[in-house]
Amino acid sequence: MDENKKPRKPLIYYYLSTLIIVMLLNAFLFPSMKSLSTEEVDYGKFISMLENKEIKDVEVQSNEIVFTSSNSNDKKVYITGKMDDPDLVNRLEKAGVTFSKVIPQENSPIVNFLLTWISPILIFALLGQMFSRMLAKRMGGPGAMQFGKSNAKVYVEAQTGKTFKDVAGQDEAKEALTEIVDFLNNPDKYKQIGAKMPKGALLVGPPGTGKTLLAKAVAGEASVPFFSISGSEFVEMFVGMGAARVRDLFKQAQEKAPCIVFIDEIDTIGKKRDSGNGVGGNDEREQTLNQLLTEMDGFDGGLGVVILAATNRPESLDKALLRPGRFDRRIPVEMPDLAGRESILKVHAKNIKTESNIDCNVIARATSGASGAELANIVNEAAIAAVKDNRNLVSQKDLEEAVEVVIAGYQRKGAVISDKEKKIIAYHEIGHALVAAIQTNSDPVHKITIIPRTSGALGYTMQVSESESVLMSKEEAFNKITTFTGGRAAEEIIFNISTSGASNDIEQATKIARAMVTRFGMSDKFGMVALETVNNPYLGGDASLTCSPETATKVDQEVLSIIKEAHEKASKILRENIDKLHELSEYLLEKETITGSEFMKILNSENLSENESSETQIIDDNQSILDIKK
Repeated sequence: MDENKKPRKPLIYYYLSTLIIVMLLNAFLFPSMKSLSTEEVDYGKFISMLENKEIKDVEVQSNEIVFTSSNSNDKKVYITGKMDDPDLVNRLEKAGVTFSKVIPQENSPIVNFLLTWISPILIFALLGQMFSRMLAKRMGGPGAMQFGKSNAKVYVEAQTGKTFKDVAGQDEAKEALTEIVDFLNNPDKYKQIGAKMPKGALLVGPPGTGKTLLAKAVAGEASVPFFSISGSEFVEMFVGMGAARVRDLFKQAQEKAPCIVFIDEIDTIGKKRDSGNGVGGNDEREQTLNQLLTEMDGFDGGLGVVILAATNRPESLDKALLRPGRFDRRIPVEMPDLAGRESILKVHAKNIKTESNIDCNVIARATSGASGAELANIVNEAAIAAVKDNRNLVSQKDLEEAVEVVIAGYQRKGAVISDKEKKIIAYHEIGHALVAAIQTNSDPVHKITIIPRTSGALGYTMQVSESESVLMSKEEAFNKITTFTGGRAAEEIIFNISTSGASNDIEQATKIARAMVTRFGMSDKFGMVALETVNNPYLGGDASLTCSPETATKVDQEVLSIIKEAHEKASKILRENIDKLHELSEYLLEKETITGSEFMKILNSENLSENESSETQIIDDNQSILDIKK
C-alpha cells in the first residue's frame, strides 16, 4: 500500500520559525526596561533629589543605584554610581522612599563555563544537524550522506516472488542459468568432482527483453538472498566513494552467502579504460572498475556468491572484466520469436480479465520484433481501452487496437485535414498497398487507414506475413524498397506533385538500400565486401562507413541507382493498375479505414497484371504487422 507522503516544507519556513523562537526568548527570558528612557546623573544630584523628596523608589545594586522620580509626569529611570556612603540608609529612611538592595547571585565556575562555552556549541551543533538532514533529503534521501555504503537493495525469496515460470520467451537463457541455480541448491555435487561454478554471468541483450527479471528468477529458484544495484549507483561526486561501495557490497554478499549479486547496466562502470597517461579519463569510474575486478578475483567461488550483470552495450566493456575467472559466461537475451511472444502474452494476460475467445497467437504474429516489455505494454493498453469503453473484460479487438497504439500512437480525432490533402493521403497509402499486393514476394496487406496518429503518421499501411522469417533475400529487400516508393509514385502519377508525406518512406528505403550495398553483399558492383560496421547493435544499430571517400561516393551512387530502379518499378505497377488505384482510393476516402479483406475483394474483382502472384490472393486478417508507413 502506497503511503501518502507529506509535502516538504520550504527552507523559509524553518528560518521564520527560528526567528520567532528567538524573539519570544528575548521577550520572556530577557526582559529589560529598555522601553523606558534612562538618564545617568551624578551622586550629588541623587542626594539633592533625595533631600527634596523628589525620589519615589530606589534600588541599590552592586555597582550602581537605580531610582525613579516621584513626579508622575517624569517617566525616566535615573542611574548613578554607587558611593561609599554610610548614611545612605538613614537618608533613604528620612526621605520616606521605598528602597531595596539586589544581592548578586554568583555562579560557580563550572556553571559559568557551561553557559559561556558549552551551551553555544551545543546550539550550533543541533542547528547544523538539522540543516544537514534537510540537505540530505533534498539531495536524494539519507543515503546521500552515507559515504562508502552500498545502495544495493536486498531481496529474499519471499520478497522477489519470481521464478522461471514468470519468465517466458527466453528458453535458451533460462537453460543456461539453470546450472547456476543447481549449483546454489546442490553445491556438494560439484565440489565432489572438483568443478567450480563460474563466478559471474553477463546477460546481454536489447532493452526490455527481461534481463533483470531473469536475474530475480534465478534468486527465486535458488531461494537465496538477491542483491540488486545499478551501475550508476557506484558513481559518486566524491572520488573513491564508488570503490568503497564496491567493497561494502561484496562484504555484505559474503556475509549472506550463498547469494546472488546483480549489477544492472554494468557498462556504466565497466567501460574500457583509457590509455595514454589517463588523459581524458575518468579517475572515479576507473577506480570503481579496478575495485570490482579486484573483488571478483578475491572472493572464493565456493562460497556460493554468484555475480550476474546486465548490459545492452557489451562491445564497450573492458576486456579484463570479460576474461575467464570473472564474467565467465555470456548469456544472450534476444528478442523473442513467435512462440516466445505468444508465451509472454499469455503470462501477462493472466493478470487481466479477458474474454474467452482471446487468441494470443494472432497478437504474437502481429508484433514481430517486439520485446517483452513492449508486449506487456500492449496488454496493459488493451486493458485501459476496455476500461475507457466501460467494459470489464478485454476483447480481441482491444488487443489489436493496442498494437496500433504502441506502434503508431493514438488516433488524432481532432486533427483538421483539408479534402485535397486527405485525397492525396488516400492515394499515397493505396499506392503502398497496391504495389505490395501485386509484387511476388511482398507481404499481404492487412489494414489501410488515413486517420492521423499521434506519432505523426497521417495514415499508414499495414503489411502482414504468413510466417516469421529470419533471412531476407535480395529480391525481398528490393521489393520492400519498391513498396516504400509506391506512395510517392502514386502522388506523382495522379497529382503530378511530391509531398513531405513520403519522408519516412524515403528514410526506410534508403536504409535498406544502403545495407544491401555495404553489409549484405547484394550489389553487383561491390559484391561480398563489408563497407561499414554496425555500432551498438542492441541500441539502434547505427552504422559507420569503413571505406575511403572515393568508395563512399560510389556507394552513394549505387544506393541511388537501387532506389531509382525500385521507384520506376512502383510507377510501372501503378500505371498498369490505374483503374484499381482510383477505385481503391475513392473507397478509402469514403471509409477512412479498410481491412485487407476489403482491399483484396476490390482488387480481385477483375484480372490483375501479369506480375500478380497467387500467394497475394489469400489474405488472412489475423497475420503479423511488419511495416507501418507514413
